[in-house]
Amino acid sequence: MSNSKSDRINKASAGIEQGVVNLSERLKTPKNVETIDADLRLLEALLFAAVEPIDVQTLRDRLPGDADVGALLARLARDYQGRGINLVRVADRWRFQTAPDLEPHLVDIKETPRKLSNAALETLAIVAYHQPVTRAEIEDVRGVAVSKGTLDVLMELGWLRLRGRRRTPGRPVTYGTTDGFLAHFNLETIADLPGRDDLKAAGLLDPRLPKDFEMPEPMVLDELGDDEGPLDEIEDPEFFEDFLSEDENAS
Repeated sequence: MSNSKSDRINKASAGIEQGVVNLSERLKTPKNVETIDADLRLLEALLFAAVEPIDVQTLRDRLPGDADVGALLARLARDYQGRGINLVRVADRWRFQTAPDLEPHLVDIKETPRKLSNAALETLAIVAYHQPVTRAEIEDVRGVAVSKGTLDVLMELGWLRLRGRRRTPGRPVTYGTTDGFLAHFNLETIADLPGRDDLKAAGLLDPRLPKDFEMPEPMVLDELGDDEGPLDEIEDPEFFEDFLSEDENAS
């Protein structure tokens, strides 16, 4: 396991333990014990009944106003560690899911997943690491043209989305990944994508790469960048001076 992944796991574990410590402090009085138990039951029910991952703000809106949602989530996550069902955070949202190691015992018939072409996989990787990125920029990285069909397939899968328009001539659209992409690949944030050391350890990078080789740091901004405009932004039309005389214009 790479150092970066170990650091993320240790950080997450430390956060859960600290949340449990904070909750334990509130449990020192009998009144808080009953209140927190009720809050935990409600939180567990909300997460269990949800058809999709829930964000923290939605949970705050559903729980009593004085509920410490962060501490409650940490307590619940610890309670479910090592069990058949785990509480996990994906794309800044929380959900219950079956433990990954039990998957072989839960699936009787597996559907054959739609296999993506090499072009689609390369395009997806480029967008994930370089977003926001335009089609021309994708082609510049790949060194070959990108067909519209490739981008359409990735958008139909719900892994790519149109972000905005680059503030350059022609106003090309920019692409970025979605929460569906994070959920499918079980990533909490885009920053959890493997870095250079991870890819090298997995044998996905040529060991003969030059020492000055650098990989882009995966990141994505929810808001449009300074060089991006909204999708519905239309370039101002150019006006040309009419050199016809007034008589000719009137005719």
